Amino acid sequence: MEGLSLALRYLGIGWYVALCIVIGVLGGRWIDGQAGTDPIFTLVGIALGAIAALNGIYKMVRPLLRESRTKED
Repeated sequence: MEGLSLALRYLGIGWYVALCIVIGVLGGRWIDGQAGTDPIFTLVGIALGAIAALNGIYKMVRPLLRESRTKED
């Protein structure tokens, strides 16, 4: 059962990354449409989505690493 819990955590991380990037792209495309600029805000949205995803990955994986270290000791 522990393996399933770990797999679901990793699946959640994957969905979080995908959603961050998709929201960044969609938000950037919307702003580009409103402002009349073509790829500028889309690229900014991708960058912000990637930064948010990396930050989230760090916060989600850190407890997993702590758990694995305590099990090894």
